[in-house]
Amino acid sequence: MTGTSRGVPLAARLPRGPRLDYMSPDAVRSSLGKSLDRSHVVILCSGLLLAFIQAAMIPRGGPVPPYLWMFPVVVLSYFGAGVRAWHLRPSNHLGMIMVYGGFAVFLGGLVSADNAVLATAGGIGATLVLSVMVHLLHAFPSGRVHGRISKTTVAAAYVNSLLLQAPGYLFVHDGPAPALFIVENSMVSQTAQLMQSLLGAAIMAATAFVLVRRLRQADGPRRRSLAPLYAYGAFAVLFVPLGANVLAPLLNMTPEGLMATQLVVVGGIPLAFAHGILRGGFAKTGELEELGSWLSSAGGTRPALAAALSRALGDPSLALSFWVPRHGVFVTGDGDIVAPAAPQPDRGTVKVTVEGRTVGAINYDSSLIAEPELVRTAGQVVAIAVDRERLTAELRESHGALQRSRERLVDAADRERRRIAQDLHDGLQMHLVLLALEAQKLANAAGTDPGTSARATQLRHGIDSAAADLRQLVHAVMPAALIERGLSAAAEDLADRLPIPTTLELDLAGQNLPSAVESTAYFVLAEALTNAVKHSQASSVRVRIVAAGGWLLLDVTDDGVGRAGLHGGTGLRGIADRADVMGGTFTLASRPDEGTKIVVELPCG
Repeated sequence: MTGTSRGVPLAARLPRGPRLDYMSPDAVRSSLGKSLDRSHVVILCSGLLLAFIQAAMIPRGGPVPPYLWMFPVVVLSYFGAGVRAWHLRPSNHLGMIMVYGGFAVFLGGLVSADNAVLATAGGIGATLVLSVMVHLLHAFPSGRVHGRISKTTVAAAYVNSLLLQAPGYLFVHDGPAPALFIVENSMVSQTAQLMQSLLGAAIMAATAFVLVRRLRQADGPRRRSLAPLYAYGAFAVLFVPLGANVLAPLLNMTPEGLMATQLVVVGGIPLAFAHGILRGGFAKTGELEELGSWLSSAGGTRPALAAALSRALGDPSLALSFWVPRHGVFVTGDGDIVAPAAPQPDRGTVKVTVEGRTVGAINYDSSLIAEPELVRTAGQVVAIAVDRERLTAELRESHGALQRSRERLVDAADRERRRIAQDLHDGLQMHLVLLALEAQKLANAAGTDPGTSARATQLRHGIDSAAADLRQLVHAVMPAALIERGLSAAAEDLADRLPIPTTLELDLAGQNLPSAVESTAYFVLAEALTNAVKHSQASSVRVRIVAAGGWLLLDVTDDGVGRAGLHGGTGLRGIADRADVMGGTFTLASRPDEGTKIVVELPCG
């Protein structure tokens, strides 16, 4: 049977801390961030190269459909807006999706290429940009697709663009990908085309429905930010099926004209996103949704609250402090008091409140975040978490105050024990010695009277016995060696008086230990050795006492029968309680027939 117990002190308090110094964003910018910027430059250059290649493939002789010249422009619009969004919000997937949309537009423009391989790739991805457009609209602003309807719609869009597109070139001899032609089967290809059109119309209708519903559910500020993009998105997704099936026959539009019109509408999607980013809608909604995702994550996977706010708002210098009403101060997460700072032109502070109560404050770089409302809204998103952290900080501070109170009580009790022991040793014990001497004189003076001499001698022996009992009592209250010569001498005295072989290793490095620590260490050692002699049936004991790094380590190991536990008596429980009162730790390992090992660590710095 094994007994194990460990107590860990909580050292939370409100120390006097220095005033917070905020570093500029450039000073804290990591090499990873700079590497990401270089990657964005490479991606943008890749988009420019793709646009140039697509422009170079346009035939120079004979009539050229005007819409072919629009493909390079749309490619650049997707790459430009995507890199911009990716740069502003590296953790958001929207930028990556827009860059992917640029590749999709490039693939769609390869349909008219003279090269068979390129034309085949273009035939495969001819309608892929439509699924990317749907994906973008459903993922805005968080970069992730949420909700069953949105997930189903996006998945159906990719199925529609890739799988239902396949019969159009696999079973059509003169289709857009002749290299992949298998066999002529007009019924399969026409059925697939009809299904693609119907499913595409359903996908676009579902997307418009989701956008309108989100817009209606949004509050005033978010609705103003989301309205331009969602309104254009709803128009774009409805135009694609209506343009091909209604407007084109109604207006007698040629296929080239319909293609050009659709390219203009699809190419406007990244421009609408860029407009939303510049107006702040992307930041206001995307960051807050990320914070919401953070709050719903498991506690073990969450970053620090201040780090989550800093990442979400894009301000590496952001600092979060917590309000402690009992002391009327703001403190950091480490418990340091935040000194009031003089107003600075490039810093702003917003308080975080819950039900009208101030629970914290956010200090941010106002040159990076121009709108305080954004910080205030982010603070409200995490207000409950801030309040929880504030309550935790107060609980830790209360525990720290209780811990210090217990330490003071122990210290006062030890001082009183020392005083009592000193008084008994210097007063009563000395008085008994003097009485014994007087009794001896009476015995010597009454030499001619045997009865009187015997009674005087008996009195002296009684006084000597009482003095011996008093010495034992003084030693139990507080050993004289501990009072006069410290822990090292007291530990050596204990080891010398032990009835079994004892190895003592002392390394106190001349440290002047606090009296409360010395007293606690001595009584812990005495109880551990008593346990080894009385209960463990040990044949030898090893004691190690080391002071290092602001901690005093006591290690008592015996070779007895083991099986010691905290519930078998009050001795070991008393050791654990004494260690806990002093803010230390206690560890007990006692396996059958392997002896007992008691380790106690006490703070002495």
